[in-house]
Amino acid sequence: MKGAEFGPKPLLTKREREVFELLVQDKTTKDIAQELFISEKTVRNHISNTMQKLGVKGRSQAVIELVRLGELEI
Repeated sequence: MKGAEFGPKPLLTKREREVFELLVQDKTTKDIAQELFISEKTVRNHISNTMQKLGVKGRSQAVIELVRLGELEI
């Protein structure tokens, strides 16, 4: 495959990563939505999808788990 990368598939999508990078900068859902030109509902969906992937119940737990897995830096 031309241009294909081999190796493990990233846990987060590009957009989920962008949302959480802004979340750890203490941005609100509204701030994130405005910065990424998406709706607040879409921001909440990205956060919810990520929490489901990680099997955690809150945003804080998701951030802790993403840092622990090396997916996110604070």
